[in-house]
Amino acid sequence: MDRCDECAFVFASVSARELPRHLRGLGARYTAALDEVRDVRRRPAEGVWSPLEYACHVRDVLRVQGERLALALVVEEPEFAPMGRDERAVTDAYNEQDPMVVLAEVAAAGDDLAARFAGLGQAELARTGVYCWPQPQVRTLLWLGRQTVHEGEHHLLDIGRAVRSQAAEA
Repeated sequence: MDRCDECAFVFASVSARELPRHLRGLGARYTAALDEVRDVRRRPAEGVWSPLEYACHVRDVLRVQGERLALALVVEEPEFAPMGRDERAVTDAYNEQDPMVVLAEVAAAGDDLAARFAGLGQAELARTGVYCWPQPQVRTLLWLGRQTVHEGEHHLLDIGRAVRSQAAEA
C-alpha cells in the first residue's frame, strides 16, 4: 500500500526525517479532535467506532508499532502478529475508558515512537518484517513508520465524520 484512496494519504509524502514530527504531533491533534466532539462515546452508525474508540485504537497502534519496530531491529525479517484491533476494542472496553487518560496515552505513545524513529539510520529504516495487513507482505521499517502516521491521519478523518454527524443531528 502506497496510497490510501479513502483519506488520500500518500506514504512517500512523509520522509524518514519527518516521521518523528508527525508522530509527536498526534497527541495534540487527537486532543483537538476530541474537543470538537459533543459525545466522544457515541457511535455515528452501526459498526462504526466512536471517536473515543478511534483514539484508543490509535494509542494501541502506536504501542504495537513500537513493539514491531523493536522486534525488527533484533530479528531478521520477523512476522508481525496481527494486533487484533476489533478484539481489543471489546476486551479493553475502549468506549468505557477515560478520554483524558487515553489522550495522554496517545501523546506518550506518539512521543515514544517518535524518539525511536529519530534514532534510526538508513540501514535500520531499510530493515524488514512481514506486515500482515492488508495481506502479508515484506515491509521496511520506514514503511512501518509511514503506515503508523497514516493510521493516525486516517482515524482523524473518521473522528471528523463523527463530529459532522453529531452537528447535523443537533
